[in-house]
Amino acid sequence: MEAIKQLLQDYSEVFISTFSEKSAGIYQKRRQELLSKLDSFCVFSGVSVDPGTEEVFASTWTRFIQDPSFLFLTGINQAGCFLLLDPLAKEESMREVLFIPLKDIEKEFWIGKRIGYTNDLKELKDLTGFSSIEPVSSLWDTIENLVLRKENPSYAYSFFFPDYHLDHNARFALEMRAFLEKKQMTLRSISDTHFELRMVLDSERLILVEKAQEASAEAFKSILSRLPLFKNERALGLALDYELQTRGDGDLAFPTIVASGKNACCLHYSKKDEPLFQNDLVLLDFGVRIGTQHSDISRTIPVSGRFDPLQKLLYNVVLEAQLFHEKQVRPGVTLRELDLKVWDFIEESLKRNFIAKGGSYQLLYNKRPHGVSHFIGEQVHEGAPKSRSLDLVLKPGMMISNEPGLYGRFLIELEGKKWDCFIGIRIEDDLLITEKGCLNLSKEIPKQVEELECWMAKNANFYNV
Repeated sequence: MEAIKQLLQDYSEVFISTFSEKSAGIYQKRRQELLSKLDSFCVFSGVSVDPGTEEVFASTWTRFIQDPSFLFLTGINQAGCFLLLDPLAKEESMREVLFIPLKDIEKEFWIGKRIGYTNDLKELKDLTGFSSIEPVSSLWDTIENLVLRKENPSYAYSFFFPDYHLDHNARFALEMRAFLEKKQMTLRSISDTHFELRMVLDSERLILVEKAQEASAEAFKSILSRLPLFKNERALGLALDYELQTRGDGDLAFPTIVASGKNACCLHYSKKDEPLFQNDLVLLDFGVRIGTQHSDISRTIPVSGRFDPLQKLLYNVVLEAQLFHEKQVRPGVTLRELDLKVWDFIEESLKRNFIAKGGSYQLLYNKRPHGVSHFIGEQVHEGAPKSRSLDLVLKPGMMISNEPGLYGRFLIELEGKKWDCFIGIRIEDDLLITEKGCLNLSKEIPKQVEELECWMAKNANFYNV
């Protein structure tokens, strides 16, 4: 065990921080589960090159993040690797084969120690759980030998999305398809089968999920009472990012959105340099990555520390919609089925609570601005990139977001004052599907009006700024 721990330290740039001496067995179990569902060989391509090396003008040394499908099955966070799964292999050791680049000591001087093919692979096999490790240069010869095998059906698999053509998986699929067609074989996508296995979180990943939620809660609470110190979106965003990163592995789940006033009506607002005005709301969309798992949280808070009457009214419309959605979530339904019910609820709520009080509004969309839920797991937006797996039936152990919103221009007279302003509000929690419904994993992150105001008021000088 001590030897493995030392190896993990030596290869700390290759394996994620949560990789331990027990991880090889966990990844091997995942590969075996997928193998049991295969009837022909399957090749997974890791990300082909390091960040910044695919464009001559880009020169970066960003932390490398592996393709989630490859990382889920191997734990290897390094470019240029391939995985072969072959259920028909006569030798059990050849059912799982890892292909890696040749060892390059000179390159390691610049970028740190990497796994590489050498004459002695014992340590690497112990570390990764693979009995068979081959050089990448032998990949296509190996595939050709498999194609010529009599037991093979007329097709093979790789991981790609049939309706998506921009990533390294699509490029590898094109290459593999062309190779197989010469041998009268076809290529099928294994993505649906892979996602069925991957999207139900096991106990190891649930531990990481809980840590990500705790980190997000602590980070958000830490900036609430300091809100008067931040004069613009950028300062607030930097402070929130710092709090998130110091509590996680150092990675954000995605670039934090900080959108104040009218900017909150832009769903993926990224400019993030406008001043914070006392009369505005500011929308925060943030999350942290721990190991391979993510949190995805949204909160909308008043810059002044207190919601004005219009802000409070509209905020509660969204909050009630969020609570309504949470009650609808259960196993056996799809996100597509659940989605429209929430937007119908918001529309009816606006009629009861806003129009009935003499208000008028103009939404910046036609009834449905975005999906109210997406899957969360190895990716913060888990599932196929275009369909977002909206028709996948919910099962216990899956995790989804719950994020209704409201974006538009609102006019009303309340408490003797006329209001006319653009407002964007989003409230987002992460839900774990259970046997009978769901569990709100984000319940410790303040979101009730009174709760938020109380946290912000903890700074005694809040209202004197």
